[in-house]
Amino acid sequence: MKLTFYGVRGSIPAPGKDFIEYGGNTACVHIELNDGTDIVLDAGTGIKRLGTHLVSKDSDIHLLLSHNHWDHIQGFPFFAPIFQSDRKIFITPGCTAFQQQDDAVLRQMNGSTFPVDHHSLPSVIQILPRINRGENRQIGSATVSTQAMNHPGSGSSYLIEADGKRLAYITDNELYPPHNKHTDFLQWVEFAKDADIIIHDAQYLQTDMPTKSGWGHSVAEETVKLAMACNAKRLALYSHDHDRTDQDIRAIEQHCHDVVKLGGAELTVFAAAEGMTIDLNRPQ
Repeated sequence: MKLTFYGVRGSIPAPGKDFIEYGGNTACVHIELNDGTDIVLDAGTGIKRLGTHLVSKDSDIHLLLSHNHWDHIQGFPFFAPIFQSDRKIFITPGCTAFQQQDDAVLRQMNGSTFPVDHHSLPSVIQILPRINRGENRQIGSATVSTQAMNHPGSGSSYLIEADGKRLAYITDNELYPPHNKHTDFLQWVEFAKDADIIIHDAQYLQTDMPTKSGWGHSVAEETVKLAMACNAKRLALYSHDHDRTDQDIRAIEQHCHDVVKLGGAELTVFAAAEGMTIDLNRPQ
């Protein structure tokens, strides 16, 4: 299993000279299984660049959406494979509170918001049923399961198990929300236990609280404590705040290293950056 980050920002893209090292595109991660299966996590603006890579292939694409907030679907209309004749794209929507909006990623392409209607696309796009909690879905050699995010409207986090590895994708998740807790800390520990890598929301700092409590994102050091409790090998800090400069993110990363050291854990923590590739088949 190999993964590449194509978008790591939360809420809105962050262009400019202060956002180069980690990148300014919103959520998108590409996973390539050892059998060649392509799994894409979310369709933020980062998916545009991924499309230029996948357009050279003719294999099926499996897109797993966490939820329908703009920063997780807004890149889809610019995803090159959707304009390829007969290219098969299977979309799994997140389990949100809005049952009737599973096709929102397509419906954003209409006359009032985008010049190309999704009905005119030459690719073969299929919206699959959601993966509910307690269910599994086989995608290539991977077994995929979900857990409900603590986020306004909720959504799906994904556990992907393949090639002897476990990857947990938990974006836009507030570990300690003031209300509407869909998944508590111990349930997260069970979900991501012994993960080879956890990709988790780390958008906020303690200084952002309590102003942003309930907004659906986690404080970075709380994310580290979760990864340590899970006995995870790696933690990718993800969904960086759009106002955080490269210097800000480096400082957060260092703080998280200090938390790991104080906890005496064997955990590798890093801030996810666009273009970063991690091959889980290789020794850490």
